[in-house]
Amino acid sequence: MLKSPVFIKIITLMGCILLLLVPLMMLHNVITERANYRDDVEATLRQSTSGPQKVVGPLIAIPVTELYTVLRPRDDGTREEVQEKRIALHYWLPESLMVKGNQDVESRKIGIYEGNVWHGDLSLKAEFDPARLKDIINAGTIAGEPFIVLSVGDARGIGRVDPANVNGEVFNAEPGPGMLIEEQGIHIPLPSRVIDEKRLSVELSLNLSGTGPLALVPVGRNSEMSLIGNWPHPGFTGDYLPAKREITPSGFQAQWQSSWFANNLDSRFLRDADDSWKSLPAFSVNIATPSDQYQLTDRATKYAILLIGLTFMAFFVFETLTTLRMHPVQYLLVGLSLVMFYLILLALSEHIGFTAAWICASLAGAMLNAFYLHAVLKGWRNSLLFTGALLALDGVMWQLLRSEENALLLGSGVLFIALSAIMLLTKNVDWHSVYGRRKKVMQPEITDDQLRLWK
Repeated sequence: MLKSPVFIKIITLMGCILLLLVPLMMLHNVITERANYRDDVEATLRQSTSGPQKVVGPLIAIPVTELYTVLRPRDDGTREEVQEKRIALHYWLPESLMVKGNQDVESRKIGIYEGNVWHGDLSLKAEFDPARLKDIINAGTIAGEPFIVLSVGDARGIGRVDPANVNGEVFNAEPGPGMLIEEQGIHIPLPSRVIDEKRLSVELSLNLSGTGPLALVPVGRNSEMSLIGNWPHPGFTGDYLPAKREITPSGFQAQWQSSWFANNLDSRFLRDADDSWKSLPAFSVNIATPSDQYQLTDRATKYAILLIGLTFMAFFVFETLTTLRMHPVQYLLVGLSLVMFYLILLALSEHIGFTAAWICASLAGAMLNAFYLHAVLKGWRNSLLFTGALLALDGVMWQLLRSEENALLLGSGVLFIALSAIMLLTKNVDWHSVYGRRKKVMQPEITDDQLRLWK
């Protein structure tokens, strides 16, 4: 068996496929390198504009001076009572928080690479219940001047900030988050008399820009957010999925709802809390990028061995059923043309889009193989037959890429059909006689005398 021409041919073709893995690995490295260039563009946009935005607020921060007595030892061994002060920020969270926003996504190009920057107009309305002040201000404490605070992820993205409306009075916003050193955002100083009113309503509008996700922390006892955007590929990947959403080719609409029963946020704003606000759960929408040309090309190369294997198998069956023979070098050249298809696909997709690049690369590979196989297979009929089969395989690969949910089903179907075709075409083949008939054994002639003696 080891000396069988069929076995040697199969081993040789397997070696050819292994050799073709080398340029495929090199192609994978090129795809990764180009994708990294694209990621660098997105990083450059973040550095030049602003990064992801996480909005916390509006909530009211109240500096509270706490008085307490401690015992300090004296030099004579006795102790004396000493009154000390400590200033801490206490947070007054709203009973309800209503947020409405519009998000417009703008594409920016650096060279041939593209990134996205979004601009949003947010309107926030919060209602505060003064009854909760008893948990903040009590005997033994002195309340300072309160201020409204609105924290964001990257202050560079803050554009227009309208004056805040607090119970019908207008107050201007100031840069910075006030006494919150580790956060970024704006604050609005308030007079102390404001917190003595029966009900406190705060309305605030601002323009915010960023890259990546836009998130809002539902600090209200009951929080709602409605967002309208022009991006047809939103990614709702935050801590809460929207209660309602509608996605169309022209954009999306989404609504979120949450309460303290679901998020327990009131306990996260304890006095002297050291946790960063960046870790708080939030409503979130991300400007997701659908599978781009690099992801699609990388996925396509994963089917390259399937495409090459089916092509080699077709040539092998053709050799078995006819008298034509192909040299392993010819197999390798056809295989290299199939690898070149993916390189052309990558290069063209950066300029004309993935779909148009796939069509052009398929046609280029088909024309190249048509002229080459015309000489190898001794005629246009066989050449065009194999070229059409290659185009059909390209079409199948396209469907595999576009049908992620059914990729396994389609791939299994293609392999089953290919195996069935090979078995049907070769069911009557005498594999022992392939690539040369076995020699006849010459029998010596028997004379009549020998026959008579044998009888």
